Amino acid sequence: MSRAFMALLRRDLALALRHGIDLLAVVLFFLAAGALFPFAIGPEPALLARIAAGIVVAMAALAALLSLDRLFAADFEDGGLDLIFLSPLPLELAAMAKVLVHWLTTGLPLLLAAPILGLLLHLPGELYGILLLALIGITLALSLLGGLGAGLTLGARRGGILLAFIVLPLFVPVLILGMGAVLAVARGDSPVAALQLLLALDLGLLAACPWALAGALRQVLQ
Repeated sequence: MSRAFMALLRRDLALALRHGIDLLAVVLFFLAAGALFPFAIGPEPALLARIAAGIVVAMAALAALLSLDRLFAADFEDGGLDLIFLSPLPLELAAMAKVLVHWLTTGLPLLLAAPILGLLLHLPGELYGILLLALIGITLALSLLGGLGAGLTLGARRGGILLAFIVLPLFVPVLILGMGAVLAVARGDSPVAALQLLLALDLGLLAACPWALAGALRQVLQ
């Protein structure tokens, strides 16, 4: 079972890297959309510094949406998802492999690009560490919730728009907890409580989302 999981993980990761332009588009959207804010609200460094962390987190959530509608769609269209369903690998583990690939090819690049956007927005130097730490928990939760939304909207007409309506409200608690940790450091307080809540949310999603996602995929395939 572990060999089948790793084989699916390597296969999906290779397919995602083969379409590197899609990965680049996510990062470029993240940077370009975030860089528009100084033009909209003015280039005053003090103002940008106050809202920089929030912009980075919000743009990360929007950028993560770009690749979600294709998470299962390609395998659904070419019959690959049916083969996965009939394989000995439990559908819950297969779904988790695809969610993990989404995080590796979307969440991880956004983490690497976040300091660049922070620099453009005059993010205070003391917030870089906590922002990246919070983004790890945020992007993991976004991939899990986004995978669930992608499973629920698989095969639907205008699935991308429907996916955004389903997933964006679910992102709100994740963003609040992540920003809570960043704001705590900005105030000189400890971010431990907010990070613990974010970790608890991630663990809860990790326990629940594979089963819910597998159930949604079964409904589509049957």
